[in-house]
Amino acid sequence: MAVFLWEAKLRTGETRSGEMEAPSQEVVVQRLRSQSMQVSKIKKKPLELNFRLPGSSGVDSKEMVVFTRQFATMIDAGLPLVQCLEILGTQQPNPEFKKVILDVKSAVESGQTLADALRRHPKVFDKLYSNLVAAGEASGILDTILNRLAAYIEKNVKLVKQVKSAMTYPIITIAVSMGVTLVLLVWVIPIFQKMFGDFGSSLPGPTLAVIALSDFVRSNILIVLGFIAAVVVGIQVARRNPKGREALDLMLIKAPIIGPLVQRVSVARFTRTLGTMLSSGVPILDALEIVAGTAGNTVVEKGLRVVRARISEGKTMAQPLAEIPVFPPMVVQMIAVGESTGAMDTMLNKIADFYDEEVDGAISQMMALLEPMIMAFLAVVLGGLVIAMYLPVFTLAGSIK
Repeated sequence: MAVFLWEAKLRTGETRSGEMEAPSQEVVVQRLRSQSMQVSKIKKKPLELNFRLPGSSGVDSKEMVVFTRQFATMIDAGLPLVQCLEILGTQQPNPEFKKVILDVKSAVESGQTLADALRRHPKVFDKLYSNLVAAGEASGILDTILNRLAAYIEKNVKLVKQVKSAMTYPIITIAVSMGVTLVLLVWVIPIFQKMFGDFGSSLPGPTLAVIALSDFVRSNILIVLGFIAAVVVGIQVARRNPKGREALDLMLIKAPIIGPLVQRVSVARFTRTLGTMLSSGVPILDALEIVAGTAGNTVVEKGLRVVRARISEGKTMAQPLAEIPVFPPMVVQMIAVGESTGAMDTMLNKIADFYDEEVDGAISQMMALLEPMIMAFLAVVLGGLVIAMYLPVFTLAGSIK
């Protein structure tokens, strides 16, 4: 839909202006008239160049937290909903987010609920956000719900940053070492090979093996690069295929070093999200549907949909939850206690707090295991190449008396 810039007058003679997303000018005029405004100017907003990744919303998590906190404060202070959105939209420095907030304000002015207005922008306000807002509107505790949402987003961002920072070091180290190895094989070792040819003596076995490997890589460099590219593309294609993604996610869960971290992150995300939704008054079946869609792991998502189906049949959550490989017995038992005592949301939040700390421990444990493995890899690969190239030099030096 196009975006239109408009200017209109109220019955009091006051002039207002803004922008609205709509399929045509007539729709904009109709919406403004329903708000008792007479349109004086209207034009289509020129297209803007937006340099951002496809599928991204242009709004980061920090901006969402600030917006949600400020929104909650204004609602708690008793400001009308439209006035809150007007202030937040006007003061928003991000043009993408400003456009979204003002469109939400226009939708609310036209008679839509806040939750329905937020659903118009699913890339910015996901199902979790809009459903919690709907629950807050229905129960009259919108400010409390918004504060819970802000706290949830903050903790979720912290969790994601922890995982990213933990994975950055080994990935960069391995990538750099592979690049250095390729440079040695393609450009450096041939120089040594030419120098060794002038010696006129036989070379040690390790040196011959490295020279043979260098000749192979240089002769088949396109095949080697094509193989690396095929592996990367193959993983991406598998991630887009439901069965392939499920197989990769299952491999991650069962991986010896990364597996425990994936397990703890999945449990922390599930319990935090479900606990936040239940404590906000969202029905458990609706909550599980949303949680399954935001699980981030197809194995967990598939298992949660089974749990939802069992609950709809009248069964408890704990029994089918135990069949999902991510959830340890302790978590299942604590959830069973929460079900029996009627304090499921409290129990889930306690589990989430516990597993947030467990993620820290899992990251430390993973790094403690990965660092010596990476050092050993570098010593074997890079050190082996260097030693193999210097063996003839050592042999020649030893023969000189």
